[in-house]
Amino acid sequence: MHRGDRGQVAVEFVGMVPLILLLVAAVWECVLIGYAFSLAGNAADEAARAGAVHGDAACRAAAREHIGEAWKMPPAQCGASGDIYRAKVELSIPVLFPGLNFGSIDGTGGAAMEKEAK
Repeated sequence: MHRGDRGQVAVEFVGMVPLILLLVAAVWECVLIGYAFSLAGNAADEAARAGAVHGDAACRAAAREHIGEAWKMPPAQCGASGDIYRAKVELSIPVLFPGLNFGSIDGTGGAAMEKEAK
């Protein structure tokens, strides 16, 4: 009876599945981290623009508006620095999905101060 390599593919597949799943999870985590950076930067830019025209309350509201509820975010730090209005948004970095977090990243934005038309 000749057995040869019969069943070898099944054994290799079972051995490689955990490695493939770890690779997929690592790639997904990189995607989430990149998305978090993008969200934080956009929210900070929008908050700075709103704050430059309407003040601190509008800055914080604009930052919150551009971040989904699943993302953990303390209130944005907003304030004028000379002729530039600055906003800083801090987001928690998710592990595999938003809500399970292990660190934080900052997004900063600035806009030229404007006077509100009356």
